[in-house]
Amino acid sequence: MDITRSSPAPMRVVTAPPEAPDLTVLPAAVPLEAVLPAAVPVPGPPEVVPPAAVPLLEPPEIVLPAAAPLPGPPEAAAPGPVPSSAPPPAADRGLLRDLLALVRPGQWVKNLAVVPLALLDVRPWHLGAFGQIGWAVLGFTLASALVYVVNDLADRERDRLHPVKRNRPIASGRVSTTAATVLAGLIAASLTCWAVAGPAWLWWPTALYLALSVAYSQGLKHVPLVDAFIVASGFVLRLVQGALLVGGRISEWLALCVFALCLMLALGKRRHEMTAAGRAHRPALRGYTLAFLDHLVVLVAVLTAVSYVLYLRDDAALAAGASFVTLLSAPCAVFGLARYLQLLLVEEGGANPVHVLFRDRATLVNATLWAVLVSVALLLSRL
Repeated sequence: MDITRSSPAPMRVVTAPPEAPDLTVLPAAVPLEAVLPAAVPVPGPPEVVPPAAVPLLEPPEIVLPAAAPLPGPPEAAAPGPVPSSAPPPAADRGLLRDLLALVRPGQWVKNLAVVPLALLDVRPWHLGAFGQIGWAVLGFTLASALVYVVNDLADRERDRLHPVKRNRPIASGRVSTTAATVLAGLIAASLTCWAVAGPAWLWWPTALYLALSVAYSQGLKHVPLVDAFIVASGFVLRLVQGALLVGGRISEWLALCVFALCLMLALGKRRHEMTAAGRAHRPALRGYTLAFLDHLVVLVAVLTAVSYVLYLRDDAALAAGASFVTLLSAPCAVFGLARYLQLLLVEEGGANPVHVLFRDRATLVNATLWAVLVSVALLLSRL
């Protein structure tokens, strides 16, 4: 019995092992807690990151100084007033060109072509006659320039509706009405000096031309047919002015030839305006039709040719041999008329007779041949 009671001793040994698991748990838990305090130093690297982030802010600071030089060039251009002072001379040159274009220097050739025709009936030629012709050309050049400026001032609103005339200096606004008015006053003063310095009372054709031009600008240009007839009459007055100053006679056939030729050109210009821009910009065009203008142009062309031939036969102061040479110029005159009608009716051109004369090769060659024949005839008759 006593042996069985001593057995509890081994039972105490069995209870000892549970303490071992407690030891294993405690050391595993202790290192984890030790790691946590060791992780506390980890925020050290984040403290190093902010200094690394600070340099990232430096590029914006560098960009700001880089953008600052951009305003620099304006500051460099502003101190130098040379660029700002350069445009005024260019603008002045542009204004001078526009003022010159306003008086139509390209149209002055009309005075050179018509006024000297008075020399055809002067025998013999002398230096005084050429001087008087030059004086007459100067007077009508001033008068026509004044008329051009006044007409452009009066027609500036209508010219803006035209595809070509809207580019004129006043219509386009490049020349102000004040500047154009001052220019017209200067030309009028020069024309007055011309009349006073010339022979007394021999300037009436120029004065009549100015009166007709004023009436034309004030309302007659809106009357169909009358507008074209006034334009043609102005060229006859050029011929009369030249004849009065050189003291020559005025041939009726030559005056009729000049009138018919200029009337044909005026009607042809109106026909071209109708085909190019319609009737809105010129009220007088409402009294025309293309068919009506075609008939008128052909009719006046025939009158031009007939009066030219009759002048050569009856009134031209030519010698016997010279008259034959001059008659050879009749085909040149007819060809010139036919070529203009071709340009006007077939090719829809002929708006500017001066451009036709100097830009169309056929017309230029024909005019040169005609001028040579007439010059030879005039020289033969005055030798």
